[in-house]
Amino acid sequence: MSGDREAVEKLHEVYETMKAEIGQVIVGQEEVVEQALMAVFCKGHALLVGVPGLAKTLLVSTLSKSLELGFKRIQFTPDLMPADITGTDVLEVDPETGHRGFRFVHGPLFSNLVLADEINRTPPKTQAALLEAMQERQVTVGDRSLDLPQPFFVLATQNPIEQEGTYPLPEAQLDRFLFNIVVSYPSAEEEREIIRRVTSAEVSQVQPRMNAEEIIRLQEVVKRVPVGDHVIDFAARIARATRPQEGEAPDFVKEMVGWGAGPRAGISLITAAKAHAVLRGRFHASTGDVAAVAKPVLRHRVLTTFNAEAAGVTSDQIIDRLLKELSGGEDIEL
Repeated sequence: MSGDREAVEKLHEVYETMKAEIGQVIVGQEEVVEQALMAVFCKGHALLVGVPGLAKTLLVSTLSKSLELGFKRIQFTPDLMPADITGTDVLEVDPETGHRGFRFVHGPLFSNLVLADEINRTPPKTQAALLEAMQERQVTVGDRSLDLPQPFFVLATQNPIEQEGTYPLPEAQLDRFLFNIVVSYPSAEEEREIIRRVTSAEVSQVQPRMNAEEIIRLQEVVKRVPVGDHVIDFAARIARATRPQEGEAPDFVKEMVGWGAGPRAGISLITAAKAHAVLRGRFHASTGDVAAVAKPVLRHRVLTTFNAEAAGVTSDQIIDRLLKELSGGEDIEL
């Protein structure tokens, strides 16, 4: 236990340094960086949603350098096939002996950190191949199952405004993502700084602050973070309150939510709350940690009704209102 506490304190120090390092390349977006790192330490995957030009790809590649992880980028297109991402057997002929044999050529999924760029632009068959890799940490080629390198994470991007010619991710696949991270526009000052940096000759370099072995160890530490029964009860109440069919659901949920979060949401809330606490140097998770991660965990699991969409009500607003109601209108402390 003392070793775990030391690991948490060290991670907190490294995290602060890492934020500063990444900040040399990525202007602002501190919340996005934090949530991406939480997904890594929770052994989860994340969906980054934002309009083009917000440096989503740059953020993921910078993160891989800071964590010293193998990085591959897959540009998803309508003609992308499963073998294009998993790999395939190729026939080779030995020039000396003339012997023919098959050799497996690994696809881009065989890396630690995989950026699935515009994941909704590829057909369901290829999305399903990615889903197996995300869930099972393996790929199936013919009659063989091949393990992926550890640690393994998928950070997928999605453009929320250009939906022509896309294949929307089904709810079952969205549920596999620990977080739905919204990448928003920069502030006025941040935008000026972005223009200043990109148009200058100076190039910032990110130094590795962690490696794969340390990440795997910290994932185990995060699992061992203690959580009180009242915190688990709070997470379960949030998840159950999003379901309009349940008796615990408030009236506004029954009116504005078509489908609520499943049991995986409660698990994700507690797992992410542990990582949220650890990044702040604490070795216990509170209801405040659960509330802090509620939006990225739930926004893709709470599906609004047509009436809510027509009124301009978003999943985030519903989650905010739920948290306020479940806390009795008081601020939830960390």
